[in-house]
Amino acid sequence: MPVDHHTIGPPTEFLEDATSVVPATAVAFLEGPAATADSVYFSDIANNRIMKYDLATSTHTVWRHPSGRANGLLFDAESCLLACEGNEFGNDGNRRVTRTSMETGEIEILADQFEGKRLNAPNDIAACSNGRIFFTDPCYADRSTMELDHDSVYRIDTDGTLTRAITQPEIQRPNGIALSPDEKILYLVDSCPVMEGNRKIWAFDLSDDGELSNQRVIYDFAPGRGGDGMAVDQEGNLYIAAGIARPRGPHESKDIPPGIWIVSPSGNVRGRIPIPEDVLTNVTFGGEDLKTLFVAAGKTLFQIRVNVPGFLVHRR
Repeated sequence: MPVDHHTIGPPTEFLEDATSVVPATAVAFLEGPAATADSVYFSDIANNRIMKYDLATSTHTVWRHPSGRANGLLFDAESCLLACEGNEFGNDGNRRVTRTSMETGEIEILADQFEGKRLNAPNDIAACSNGRIFFTDPCYADRSTMELDHDSVYRIDTDGTLTRAITQPEIQRPNGIALSPDEKILYLVDSCPVMEGNRKIWAFDLSDDGELSNQRVIYDFAPGRGGDGMAVDQEGNLYIAAGIARPRGPHESKDIPPGIWIVSPSGNVRGRIPIPEDVLTNVTFGGEDLKTLFVAAGKTLFQIRVNVPGFLVHRR
């Protein structure tokens, strides 16, 4: 008689208890990613490297090692690779923001200190078409390494001036950051992993001179795991990596299942793309038509085709 494999449950007589299988350790932790028409660059923070995935050959190679514990990546309007070099998975990160010319390989340091103190752990970055840059600088790892007494969002102007744009108490722990296609709204993930910490997606009006105003909540994931990274499509919808299946402590719940949550600019949930990985980190659009969504999660880079193309400043 055929066996219905879907009805076979855990062999309780072989198990010490009825708890589910949980991860013991991880050998990679993917972040980034940033895409061209034919490649995807993504960070492996745990192994201190930036990887390159070739779409034509479906192969990946090490592009930079060591990476300074690179986290969020993004191509700017001139197609240079911006990297948030953080300080996680070991206190040997460069704690700076860099720009790499893809033609010459030259690396330029854009920011590594504020008011004479080292940055915490640059996490994610957004770039305007006029060359202005915003980046987040939280500390999610060992907070005893902090020289600054705040987790903030910074602006780098075209003359290199570094300005603190947002900080406490308006926000708690800034993470993912993105711009609307018309560059008039800046979106920010505020995800603070403590009891009753923020799990919010904020929106700010962005003026021509780079000032932020009119702070408002677009979506609140509390009490589940909030967002991490996000991307924006050409219609202005947000694609947010959020949720968790196995809470990592009492500060999280299962209320938000893992996936890419699509949220309209007005805060309406348009849907969720389930991803078979528990800790999703970041997302971007790529491919020749900008209709391939790439998701960095745990040890895997996922991809899925979508109908609305993404917004990328270097391919607008």
